[in-house]
Amino acid sequence: MNRKAVILINLGTPDTPDSAGVRAFLKAFLSDRRVVEVPRLLWWLILNLVILPFRSPKVAKKYQPLWTMGDSPLRLFSLRLAEGIQQKLGRDIPVELAMTYGQPSIGSVITRLEADGVNEFCFVPLFPQYSATTTAAAMDTVVRYFMSRRNIPQWAWIRSYQNENTYISALAESVRNHWQTHGRGQCLLMSFHGIPKRNIELGDPYQQHCEETAELLAKALGLGAKEWQLSYQSRLGRAEWLQPYTDKTVAALPAKGIKKLDVIAPSFATDCLETLEELDTEAAEIFYENGGESFSYIPCLNDSEIHVAFFADLIKRKLSL
Repeated sequence: MNRKAVILINLGTPDTPDSAGVRAFLKAFLSDRRVVEVPRLLWWLILNLVILPFRSPKVAKKYQPLWTMGDSPLRLFSLRLAEGIQQKLGRDIPVELAMTYGQPSIGSVITRLEADGVNEFCFVPLFPQYSATTTAAAMDTVVRYFMSRRNIPQWAWIRSYQNENTYISALAESVRNHWQTHGRGQCLLMSFHGIPKRNIELGDPYQQHCEETAELLAKALGLGAKEWQLSYQSRLGRAEWLQPYTDKTVAALPAKGIKKLDVIAPSFATDCLETLEELDTEAAEIFYENGGESFSYIPCLNDSEIHVAFFADLIKRKLSL
């Protein structure tokens, strides 16, 4: 008899908000060939002699104000999301969280579930838009775990959900709820995590998926062409990344008459450093410094009821429950 389980996979987070914790996380993350496609020797020198020694302390300082509940927002919200989905699916189908980098690791979660009799898995990477840098990297980790095994269990995985009707509806509902409580800005900026432009040229569908999500969300909200924009954040290094860049977009908007701005991050399932610090803090400061009057960040779907319901429905359909 098959016993099924669901494993949500998020990118990962440092275990501690200090230089050592951030350094360990960044080393694992930035050593992945899926994430950084640079000749290995050159990248080893850059990573170990420049990025890890100098960037780790700076990033740790950004994490510390967010570590208000004894853990990172990404892990806390992801765990709560898993708990909510568990309640929807019932206790017969375990729902666990794993990380591509950091804890709890994918391998440790699979091992524990197999010990409990699970022999069929549904892996759910928490990345709405597919990219080799995120979704494929997560599935690489799953495959590596099973490579040494002879008896490999049945598994399914959700590749992406950038255009799922219930996902778009959940995003739209979160925006409307935010507007009802905080008022509505002149423009909705949809800021997606960026990747190098070269990745797209090599065949990554991520940009297409982001544009699809943005257009569907704008349509669901009834926004005109001048009432929303798309941008990309979190670039690293000197290579060209997907444009327009979020920081430059935010800086330029006040001069174009956009004094009241709403910002949402549809490529993030849960809030994290890139949303709470890079958007809600840094982007807001840039906007105000350039003449903006009102900046309102719309939180990720996190463990909201609409997010839980969306995933429960998506998983049920995938597993034919």
